[in-house]
Amino acid sequence: MPYSLQHLRFYWACCIVGVWDMFADQNLSGHRKGGEICEQLRALGASLDWDRERFTMDAGSSAAVTEAFVRLYKAGLLYRSRQLVNWSCTLRSAISDVEVESRPLPGRTELRLPGCPTSVSFGLLFSVAFPVDGEPDAEVVVGTTRPETLPGDVAVAVHPDDSRYTHLHGRQLRHPLTGQLLPLITDSTVQPHLGTGAVKVTPAHSPADAELGARHGLSLLSVIAEDGTMTSLCGDWLQGLHRFVAREKIMSALREQGLFRGLQNHPMVLPICSRSGDVVEYLLKSQWFVRCREMGDQAAKAVKSGALELSPSFHQKNWQHWFSHIGDWCVSRQLWWGHRIPAYLVVEEHAKGDKEDCWVVGRTEAEAREVAAELTGRPGAELTLERDPDVLDTWFSSALFPFSALGWPRETPDLAHFYPLSLLETGSDLLLFWVGRMVMLGTQLTGQLPFNKVLLHSMVRDRQGRKMSKSLGNVLDPRDIISGVELQVLQEKLRDGNLDPAELAIAAAAQRKDFPHGLPECGTDALRFALCSHGALGGDLHLSVSEVLGFRHFCNKIWNALRFILNALGEKFTPLPAEELSLASPMDAWILSCLAHTAQECERGFLTRELALVTHALHHFWLHNLCDVYLEAVKPALSHSPRPPGPPQVLFSCADVGLRLLAPLMPFLAEELWQRLPPRPGSPPAPSICVAPYPSAHSLEHWHQPELERRFSRVQEAVQALRALRATYQLTKARPRVLLQSSEPGEQGLFEAFLEPLGTLGQCGAVGLLPPGAAAPSGWAQASLSNTVQVYMELQGLVDPQTHLPLLAARRHRLQKQLDGLIARTPSEGEAEIQRQQRLSSLQLELSKLDKAASHLQQLMDASPGPGEL
Repeated sequence: MPYSLQHLRFYWACCIVGVWDMFADQNLSGHRKGGEICEQLRALGASLDWDRERFTMDAGSSAAVTEAFVRLYKAGLLYRSRQLVNWSCTLRSAISDVEVESRPLPGRTELRLPGCPTSVSFGLLFSVAFPVDGEPDAEVVVGTTRPETLPGDVAVAVHPDDSRYTHLHGRQLRHPLTGQLLPLITDSTVQPHLGTGAVKVTPAHSPADAELGARHGLSLLSVIAEDGTMTSLCGDWLQGLHRFVAREKIMSALREQGLFRGLQNHPMVLPICSRSGDVVEYLLKSQWFVRCREMGDQAAKAVKSGALELSPSFHQKNWQHWFSHIGDWCVSRQLWWGHRIPAYLVVEEHAKGDKEDCWVVGRTEAEAREVAAELTGRPGAELTLERDPDVLDTWFSSALFPFSALGWPRETPDLAHFYPLSLLETGSDLLLFWVGRMVMLGTQLTGQLPFNKVLLHSMVRDRQGRKMSKSLGNVLDPRDIISGVELQVLQEKLRDGNLDPAELAIAAAAQRKDFPHGLPECGTDALRFALCSHGALGGDLHLSVSEVLGFRHFCNKIWNALRFILNALGEKFTPLPAEELSLASPMDAWILSCLAHTAQECERGFLTRELALVTHALHHFWLHNLCDVYLEAVKPALSHSPRPPGPPQVLFSCADVGLRLLAPLMPFLAEELWQRLPPRPGSPPAPSICVAPYPSAHSLEHWHQPELERRFSRVQEAVQALRALRATYQLTKARPRVLLQSSEPGEQGLFEAFLEPLGTLGQCGAVGLLPPGAAAPSGWAQASLSNTVQVYMELQGLVDPQTHLPLLAARRHRLQKQLDGLIARTPSEGEAEIQRQQRLSSLQLELSKLDKAASHLQQLMDASPGPGEL
């Protein structure tokens, strides 16, 4: 049964789920940014159900988010606790793990951070001495990359088997800044081979230290505030200072006290907030958390059992690793905009038998008041409730978006054929994170796996492989690639952004270097084709504007081909049904076989989600099979009057089927050209190519002749040999006679069926066959196709040896000079050396051809009669 292009839409749709929330997190207008995203999607030709467009702050979405929060809380999967969270001091908010960029540093690295008056050095290990109490000359030296957290140290830890510190077990150390006594504790998680083997313990500012501190019952000292300044626990001399300014003051104090023991380069990984660029702090905060272990186990089992398919399959490893290490999910955010958490603090009350604050959860304040009354034993009207000012993590609402957009919780949506796709800039890792949240919450809230297949595509990077970033000046708006934009406009967009002056200068310079003339107009179809040509199953996609421009030229080629075809059809042309098409020549049969093979490859590419197979097949058919070969081969026949009926019918079939195959990738070009084709009689045409039947491989199978394609590939080799001979002897306008000779009789017949198109494509005159064993014609140029096939081209009267020999000598000199340069070059490694060797082989082959041609011309000149013999 034919299937329409609508069935292929999920390959091209870019899902808007949760995206508006992400922009809102950046303190930008959700509606404004959401409008821009929709404009980009429409410009890209995304075939979406626009009637279902939703904004995650709509009433329906908000109701779903509240319902999910309440249900998870009642199920014991959502709780409030004081724990360490990822904190952005610039945003003044907790952030998600996926928003923490782990930036590797090779050693000392200077960074400029938002809110800090000076640049800060990272990738350094500071050695600090902790004096042993009661032993004036004894000390324990610890190494730290974060000396600003020293005021929060509550212990020093060593490995219990580290012999260097065995004698100090149970002793007290003096804090190098305050002089307070700190215990020296032993813990098996300490790595004795790193640094001095002794580490300071700061439970309030390090996840690892928090676990160690919990095992040993250590206190928690929060010395860094929400805004990144030092707290009052640090003393008046540090309170209120920016934490990295305080770092320098602390180091000066250590030097003055003689407790600084050195500084050295130290490779490290620095956690950076991907949205603000600030260093992430770990702060103790009372927040709401989702218990993820049980839900994560279910998600992991779903993939392992095959109930949920991840495509490409290599993502399964990341999926299993992520869920096997998943921790509880902090869903509280301290942002000004988002879904308000439906939780209420019962003022001046505590839960029964508990000293903690009394919190209740409800869909409405009235519902929460009823819960509070039952919890406290007091009438609800007497209670004072204050709603949590925090909002929910956008990933919470994003994970619910497919459900809420399709009616949950009023009804359970059918997502069996839902394919979550990400925006091009996000990449598969972020999408995997989002899908994981969807699977966890969806399974828990609906009681079933929300969908069974997930397609994850690659991240789109710039042509150098760098992630697109405003600070690098390499961000590409798809609308700019589609319509073209001047450099001045690109620079204005940078200035309208939120870059600081230093970043702006770097980004602007990079933009001027990468796009000195702005971006050329490439069109939607060319951009879509370029993106799909890299495939969804490989690594990161490196997008080059010049590559997109190349596909725009391909679009022009298709446009010109259709102009030629429509002219060949004429005004009174009536297409025949495909089953009535008669193939008058081997060339007609060959091009239709190529068309059928292209349909096979497209179908295979779609079914395996390897879009690069589809683009390659279509590009090869339109450019190389149709334009370069068939159209050129049938031009002589179409110039006859009356025109033969066969080629126009074949051309129509190629245009009709070829455009329908092309439509998912190039919808606008395909629609425009397809509408110009005459309709087939007998049935009303589809109103649009996007709802026309998509050509199936089965429906075209009767055209497919693999053996014919193999035979014609030999003819194409002969064409290339003839063109090479013409180029060698510089035959620009002449149409020399050609003879082919094969020592195999069967092979002789292979060429016989294609003699006319061979002459046309080889830009030669008459083409004939030389019987096997016959002598080679005297004075004709020769080229070998194989051990059994020779090609001869007439030169007498077409080439003047005296004129052409000096020209050949000059060409040979230039090529020999290039060859000598390559040989003299020091061999390199990898891809560069492979390219050098390929170029060497190419030059050597070309020189061999020139030597053979020069020898042949010399023989012609020697055989020519002298002046006295005429």
